[in-house]
Amino acid sequence: MGLLISKLWSLFGNEEHKLVLVGLDNAGKTTILYQLLLGEAVHTRPTIGSNVEEVVWKNLRFVMWDLGGQQSLRSAWNTYYTNSEFVIMVIDSTDRQRLRISRDELHQMMRHEELKGSCLLVYANKQVGD
Repeated sequence: MGLLISKLWSLFGNEEHKLVLVGLDNAGKTTILYQLLLGEAVHTRPTIGSNVEEVVWKNLRFVMWDLGGQQSLRSAWNTYYTNSEFVIMVIDSTDRQRLRISRDELHQMMRHEELKGSCLLVYANKQVGD
C-alpha cells in the first residue's frame, strides 16, 4: 500500500482528494481509517452513518469518508459518491458466506455514474497466514 500512496503523492501534490471507504459491516473500514490517521490500531464500534477524517501523508491530503456497511445503510452509499476520486472497497476475506454479497455491492457501485473515472482499490482485509 505504501507504493500506491507514493505514486499518488507524485501525481497529485498538495491538493485535497475525496476518498470513500465502503464494504459490508465488520469488514474493517473504520480500523483502516484510523490506522491511516493515527498510525496505530484502535478499538472501534460499528459505524452508524459515516465517519469522516482528513488524512495527510507528505503533501497529500485525503478527506476520507468511512461509510457504515449494514444492509440498511448501503442504499445511502451513493449519496457520498459525488466528487470522489478514490474508492476503497474493503472485504472481510474470512467471511466467505458473504463474499457474494460483497461482489454484488461492488458491481452495483461500479455502475454508478458519479464514480466514472474514480480509482478503485479492492482491499481483502483480515488475511490469515498459513
